[in-house]
Amino acid sequence: MPGLNASCPQTFIVQHDCASDYLAFAYPTLRRHEASANIVLAHALKRISAEAALSGYQFVSDSDVEAWLHSADPSAFTPHQSEGSFWLTMWSTSSSSLPTLDLVLSCVNWTLGNYPIFLWTPHQANAASSTWLAPRIAQLAEHLHFCVPPERVYSVFGMTSLVKAFVRQWTAMTGFVVEPEPFYAALFSYCNGRTYRKSDVPLPQGHSLRRATLRDLEPVAQLCKEFADDTIYFPLEIEKARLEAHALISKGQIWVYDADDDITTICAVTRDTNRVSAITKVYTTPRWRRHGCAEFLVRDVTARLLFDCGKDSVVLYVGHTNNAQRVYERVGFVGLCGKDKPEGVEDSLELGFAGTNRGHW
Repeated sequence: MPGLNASCPQTFIVQHDCASDYLAFAYPTLRRHEASANIVLAHALKRISAEAALSGYQFVSDSDVEAWLHSADPSAFTPHQSEGSFWLTMWSTSSSSLPTLDLVLSCVNWTLGNYPIFLWTPHQANAASSTWLAPRIAQLAEHLHFCVPPERVYSVFGMTSLVKAFVRQWTAMTGFVVEPEPFYAALFSYCNGRTYRKSDVPLPQGHSLRRATLRDLEPVAQLCKEFADDTIYFPLEIEKARLEAHALISKGQIWVYDADDDITTICAVTRDTNRVSAITKVYTTPRWRRHGCAEFLVRDVTARLLFDCGKDSVVLYVGHTNNAQRVYERVGFVGLCGKDKPEGVEDSLELGFAGTNRGHW
């Protein structure tokens, strides 16, 4: 285990250049917080075998993690450049307790390029304290600066307090200034078997809710493009939209609302872990809006995941100003339209940097 850092006496960072190494360290904590950790867990699970990912993985207790930390290659604790995907985990340690995972930083890519930098912590209460958060974020940002050129960090997404703290450090360190408007300001919400709400409203005759097939490639690609163009910051050319649609259909990750062979709405589920699935894209083409298509489809997909696939919960992010909040609330996603936010509902933010190499997600 590395020596203690002088500026933050009881913390250290481990750099993981492969998903299996990252999960060997972090999986016990990620598993305990599987819903909120979805953004930094699901992408790693995709990169290892399904058997290893869903069998509880190699390390199942915090004592296993402590033993692994003691035997790890010392180079894991030294910042080094990485051309591919990697993860940074920050730990607290003391002579009287097991190592505690404080923060995770995910720097990964996919079919259409680089994802944002994702930040996550299992300590929501501590993250509201600048005394706890500021020195840790400063150390994390400094380590990341050794790993990648600053142009790679085009945006940062995660719990609002984490993102704001990181952006202050990153701008001071690199000179890259934040864009004037957030790329995304959202609530993280969940639906489970207790909160799910059935509906007695029948589907219109001739309409169906189903998993997309390759015969749907062109309409699904068009809706993927419209969805991306709606975000302003991440427009998508139709050729790349076809690549995305083909990948989603081939992996069985996208469902459609079919109105007499007219594909009106898509619902994608691309981040899946053992007990949790994340709805990551819902979009209805403008001419079919206010017909209830999205609610029909989201309710159907959520029910499939909860009751057919046996998931404990389905999670999603929804924009603060997105009218879809009411749709999701009617399905059973919690903490969206009222003032009170139940435990597990988080305020999330994506801030972008000017002059960087924009990716896509």
